[in-house]
Amino acid sequence: MQGKLSAFLILFAAVLWGTTGTAQAFAPENAHPIAIGTIRLAVGGLFLLSLVLLFGKFELKNWPIKATVLAALSMALYQPLFFTAVTVTGVAIGTVVAIGSAPILSGLLEWIFFKARPSKIWWVSTFLSISGCILLFTNRESTYVDPVGVVMALGAGLTFASYTLASRDMVQKFSSLNVVAIIFTISAIFLAPFLFIFDMSWVASLQGIGVSIQLGVVATGIAYFLFAKGLANVSSSTAVTLALAEPLTAALLGVFLLGESLNTTAWLGIFLLIMGIAILIGSSRAANRKNKTAVRATL
Repeated sequence: MQGKLSAFLILFAAVLWGTTGTAQAFAPENAHPIAIGTIRLAVGGLFLLSLVLLFGKFELKNWPIKATVLAALSMALYQPLFFTAVTVTGVAIGTVVAIGSAPILSGLLEWIFFKARPSKIWWVSTFLSISGCILLFTNRESTYVDPVGVVMALGAGLTFASYTLASRDMVQKFSSLNVVAIIFTISAIFLAPFLFIFDMSWVASLQGIGVSIQLGVVATGIAYFLFAKGLANVSSSTAVTLALAEPLTAALLGVFLLGESLNTTAWLGIFLLIMGIAILIGSSRAANRKNKTAVRATL
């Protein structure tokens, strides 16, 4: 039950991440994508830090400094890398390479550093999910492959995988709220210089405030807290594959809220994404039943 619940927490986090694109569509015209990413981390970090201080769970005893810096730096780098990739090589290619590469890179990192070889079920579900992601985005615009943009997108995928790997051990030993609050506060500090580079006047408008709260509190603070809670009982490679529900949510919100249309290929992609995610959740349920049976046999 615990593994299944953790999987659903990660799925819910991915659904909240999927609202990011829709929220950005309602941002003021003078809001630069990197500036939006910076505000997102700043508001999210402050929100999480306020919760920690409010509930009195702030504790730094034996805190892992290296893992924290790696996770915070990874999350800070993800923002400009992803937005630059999308700007240079387009939304379709940038999104597919960044989001699609993250599960594979996460599985490889887990294999290299923790000697945990991904299961066959993980490979099958990841292949289906990535294939669905490619079908979902490929026909949404004319594709233009820019080598620099692809490298940036791969960097974004690597930083998200690195964040997941670095934070997983932390959420198993410390409060999930503490972990995400500290990581995102430091990430916001890393990106603070961008506040002086880009025009931030849009934040003062009602529209800007609404977008900042949605992105910072909901799509960052709450979403990454749920992701951290789920990550405590799920491998990093599995968590990143489940996070592919993000583009699925973004596509469906585009259809129902922004009036976008999807062709047959895109709907097939959605089907493959759902299928891949369902296989992973099903495998976690089977694993839980197997563990329970083993425990009963030893009693």
